[in-house]
Amino acid sequence: MKILVTGTAGFIGYHLAKKLLERGDEVVGIDNINDYYDVNLKHARLKELGITGTDALASADNAEASNMEEKIINSTKYKKHKFVKLDLSNTQAVYKLFELEKFDAVMNLAAQAGVRHSLENPHAYIQSNVVGFMNILEACRHNGVKNLAYASSSSVYGLNQSQPFKTTDKTEHQVSIYAATKKSNEMMAHTYAHLYGIHVTGLRFFTVYGPWGRPDMAPMLFTDAILNDRAIKVFNNGKMSRDFTYIDDIVDGIIKVIDNPAQANEKWDAKEPEISSSSAPYKIYNIGNNAPLPLMTFIETLEDALGKKAEKNFMPMQDGDVVSTYADVSGLIEDFGYKPDTELKDGIKEFVKWYRSFYGEKK
Repeated sequence: MKILVTGTAGFIGYHLAKKLLERGDEVVGIDNINDYYDVNLKHARLKELGITGTDALASADNAEASNMEEKIINSTKYKKHKFVKLDLSNTQAVYKLFELEKFDAVMNLAAQAGVRHSLENPHAYIQSNVVGFMNILEACRHNGVKNLAYASSSSVYGLNQSQPFKTTDKTEHQVSIYAATKKSNEMMAHTYAHLYGIHVTGLRFFTVYGPWGRPDMAPMLFTDAILNDRAIKVFNNGKMSRDFTYIDDIVDGIIKVIDNPAQANEKWDAKEPEISSSSAPYKIYNIGNNAPLPLMTFIETLEDALGKKAEKNFMPMQDGDVVSTYADVSGLIEDFGYKPDTELKDGIKEFVKWYRSFYGEKK
């Protein structure tokens, strides 16, 4: 299968591309390699995929439609992998790539990430997450791509305090622009499933962690602070919980969705509409560990793995954040017999092992 994976310089995109290539799929990766966080980490992920020369692309313009073929980089490690530096908001370049490559399936992971950053730069989220996703939908429509999966987020649950979060819950009360853009993706996807028969699946990820993770997320922030003798910021005075989900479990779930495109629900009733499916080929899944843990438990687990205690600076709740996340994954179990199950201590052990290998004891 020939699969477009957007965001392959990113955390989840890198791991997904690697797993697909190792099982023999043909993967075309794209990423705009923006500077939201350290681009050196993004280049290092791409290098692991055999995509070299990306340092020179760091300050280069994104690929344009007129020179798309010239911008494609072939992997030195995987014969079936190539990469293009491309921003999804570049409409004509996205269309040209689809015309050239003739994809069987698309997994859209590229997005401007981060709940807190969306409070400071909301326009970036609209451009990347809404305009960019619109370009993906239109490119699929006009190039006959019928299998599309995309990243949503547990953030769409917003003010909902009913636990665990179910895909059948209403999600009209987001508390950040980031979450609002992800909710808009779900609505846009349904429209294209209904109008054009594209089989679309949205995946609501829950607090993903693991090797090669993002520097703006708690595992990396806390580890860097602890090893460099700085206090960690513990928001809401530590009275928070998260459904921490290991990266390998996320990737396994994504692949099951790619291999099994969404189907129309033959029992769907427009008079009593079930939210996570439709009469169109549309589906929403949660991917989480189905086992939320207190933030303080996470910190203690990380301290144990590092062999060092954290100095803690307890702080009030941040705007745009939520107190707890907890994924109901009954949809994954019913449709695929699958449930994420990596224990936090095991996942953190692998994360710390990678961190020490990549960064050393101190950054």
